Amino acid sequence: MLTILGLGPGDPKHLTREAWEVLSAAREVYLRTRIHPTVAGLPGHLILRDFDDMYENGAAFEDVYARITAAVIAAAQKGDVIYAVPGHPLVGEATVHAILARAKEAHIETRIVSGLSFIEPTLEAMGRLLPTSVDPLDGLQICNALELAGLHHPSLNPDKPALIAQVYSRAIASDVKLTLMNQYGPNHPIWIIGGEEEEKRSRGEKEIGTISSSPLLLFSSSPPLLLSCSPLRELDHRDLFDHLTSLYLPALPVVGGFEGLQETVAYLRAPEGCPWDREQTYETLRKDLLEEVYEVLAAIDEGDINGLREELGDVLLNVIMLVQIATEGEEFRMIDVIGEVDAKLKRRHPHVFGDVVVNNVGDVLTNWNAIKQQEHSKGGKPARESAIDGVPPALPALAQAQKLAHKAERAGFRFDNHEQRLAKSHEEIDEVLTARDNNHRKEEFGDLLFTIADLADGYDIDIETALREANLKFSRRFRAMEAIVRERDLDMKAMSGVELQAVWREVKLAEHSPS
Repeated sequence: MLTILGLGPGDPKHLTREAWEVLSAAREVYLRTRIHPTVAGLPGHLILRDFDDMYENGAAFEDVYARITAAVIAAAQKGDVIYAVPGHPLVGEATVHAILARAKEAHIETRIVSGLSFIEPTLEAMGRLLPTSVDPLDGLQICNALELAGLHHPSLNPDKPALIAQVYSRAIASDVKLTLMNQYGPNHPIWIIGGEEEEKRSRGEKEIGTISSSPLLLFSSSPPLLLSCSPLRELDHRDLFDHLTSLYLPALPVVGGFEGLQETVAYLRAPEGCPWDREQTYETLRKDLLEEVYEVLAAIDEGDINGLREELGDVLLNVIMLVQIATEGEEFRMIDVIGEVDAKLKRRHPHVFGDVVVNNVGDVLTNWNAIKQQEHSKGGKPARESAIDGVPPALPALAQAQKLAHKAERAGFRFDNHEQRLAKSHEEIDEVLTARDNNHRKEEFGDLLFTIADLADGYDIDIETALREANLKFSRRFRAMEAIVRERDLDMKAMSGVELQAVWREVKLAEHSPS
């Protein structure tokens, strides 16, 4: 029999009656670690064996856990074994889950002896500090600091609180901070919850001290808990971390999570929601989506960061509304949308998520296009018969022209140099000027614009962006010109072309003059 026993959060008084009876009847116990306050209160007759030397060798946690698992299983194959771990065996104990899996494969009978986890005393302490107590059934998220530290973005819903366990060191706290700051603001509060070791350190100081004017608070609970609140940006500014340290991350004060916005939109579409929102369809939202995307582009062009934040929110609203309509029609859900694009990104970046080696951006693009072609053929879509297939018909005309020219060039239909492109543009200008009538001239203007789009593509310039920036520049200069004309009490309509051009040059000169 392999018995896996929980030692509780740190005080021998928190050992369960079942655990005490098992330990009292035992002769020998294997401890994952001896560095736990409860160990000092175990029955005195026990022979204690620990695996702390494996940690001290400096190996990665995964390697240490694998070696512990192998050792416990090997012992259990010879006879009865008791393996004791901090807290509850099934909460934050990687070795336990690995041992249970290996024991099942080896047909070793197992027994779990429950223990109080770190969660309960932590919630008790937080309940004394927060305006209201924390009920884990209200959405409390519990995660492992080691896993969080390895991410680039936290897998947490910011609209719900989180408890982050096993913050063993200041280095892990630093990595956790960087991950959290990809979602939470630098001033978002975070509570550091320590145990016996922090208590000892604090008592060794003349004054308990502060973190950003937030005192270290010592609770006379069992085990004693030391708590300190700091801004997220200062999480790792003091060394308050050891094997008993956890973090409590409060929810955002207002909705900031993706799920929260989905709930708002679903509510608007519900029978008790908004009549206007309920009437929306894919077709009615098409125009709104297009307008919001152009407003995003305008904010980017104007360097308006606040405007960009707002307009991106409007685009996101339209996306969620479209997905909600699909959900109601049982066509697809947000998990399908996110799952597909996440899988696509990982599939198209084999040099990041696989073992493909690339030397430059050109290699990346070559792989990307090859993978896209494979996806297209495997996806049951009609085979692309032409090299220029796949250009969205709803693109703005200039952007569409540039994409068509770019695809044709990749297929081999290209100019040899910029001079040839420029010569073609001059040829098209001549044909506009010599057109026999306005219908013919319209056609030649189209050819000219297509050629200019191709010319820009040859210089790797996005023609739509270039034109938008030119529009912004013209608008800015024209308004400045209007201001000068008004200031001089002139009438633009009555001014000659020479006079107008003089004011225009004045505006341009003012733009380029140092302020």
